[in-house]
Amino acid sequence: MDEQSGLSDQELLARHVAGDPNAFGELVRRHRDRLWAVALRTLGDREEAADAVQDALVSAFRAAHTFRGQSAVTTWLHRITVNACLDRARKAASRKTSPVDDTTRLEQLLEPHESAEAPAERQDLHRELFAALAKLPADQRAALVLVDMQGYPVAEAARILDVPSGTVKSRCARGRARLLPLLTHLRADTGGNEGPGGGRNRTPGTSVPPVSRRTDTGPNGPAAVKGGGGRA
Repeated sequence: MDEQSGLSDQELLARHVAGDPNAFGELVRRHRDRLWAVALRTLGDREEAADAVQDALVSAFRAAHTFRGQSAVTTWLHRITVNACLDRARKAASRKTSPVDDTTRLEQLLEPHESAEAPAERQDLHRELFAALAKLPADQRAALVLVDMQGYPVAEAARILDVPSGTVKSRCARGRARLLPLLTHLRADTGGNEGPGGGRNRTPGTSVPPVSRRTDTGPNGPAAVKGGGGRA
């Protein structure tokens, strides 16, 4: 394991393709937390997010031989994860249901220690933010999660989503325009504090308020995939 920790992501993926039984597990350990954060913020539901990450990792495990090195391994993993999230979001929309409509589920999105200790207004912000995001089309939601909540540059988000940068900008702009009437009162309540820099890819006064910067790995975060099951 010590030897693997010194290898690059691409070297680990190559070893996995060559038959190393531990290489993919090391990749998962390196990137699982960020994949989980993206999935949770895109879907707004712990169980759906965990299932999406699991689906994505199984797909990546099986499709590793197709990786050609045209992007970073982390970009490739994020793209597969976002696609798995969008697939689940579209299926949920077709069933006319939304996981964030359930107040109990929304409470579960907060880390246990934060739920117990954070001010009530912080919990309200989380609740209203996820409820507002749930009203967006899945494609717009994914773009906003990557750019405004995870802080990815537009170019990197475009590589993850496998669309042109202009498409990401357009989706973000449309999503922000739809969210603005729902979130203006939240921005007023926070006194306009948007954090250092404010984000160079964001339009002043219209970006999504960031949620807690701590990564929520969840008490039952997705485990390293060893193969079997799932979509190719």
